[in-house]
Amino acid sequence: MKNVDYKNNIILIGMPGAGKSTVGVVLAKKLGYEFLDSDLVIQKKTGKRLQEILDDEGTEGFNRIENDINLSIEAKKCVIATGGSAIYGKQAMKHFQEMGLIIYLQLSLETIAERLGDIQNRGVSTQKGQTLEQLYQERIPFYERYANITINCEKLLLREVVELIAKNCIL
Repeated sequence: MKNVDYKNNIILIGMPGAGKSTVGVVLAKKLGYEFLDSDLVIQKKTGKRLQEILDDEGTEGFNRIENDINLSIEAKKCVIATGGSAIYGKQAMKHFQEMGLIIYLQLSLETIAERLGDIQNRGVSTQKGQTLEQLYQERIPFYERYANITINCEKLLLREVVELIAKNCIL
């Protein structure tokens, strides 16, 4: 684990459908922390749904907007669920590294595919024609690079993931 002043924040990263928001809400309640969903912050600040931003701005424009908004997030004693594409924003991820413990919620491609179904209209930042498998393979190295801790959530219940984080990551 990197030696950082974590300011008592936990930042969750991972693929869309990995359970970041669900785990985040339950974990925040358990720890007595606030909860922040960065996708909802993006929607609030832009006044648009994620898919509308992608339709209007394209993938690169979306990623730029996401990076800028994530970079502006300030919190203490907060669980932050990021969007799956947050890892493309170098400045925002450096900011998250400085403000909290980054936990990668890892799942197999098969489980992600089951949970997501069709990714084309879900507000998922993809290149035109990119398959879920291609997206998964592209993003895994980023998640692994930024994570202080990786939790394989494959065969775990929600409460088990929350317990693992709560027991091992009390800040």
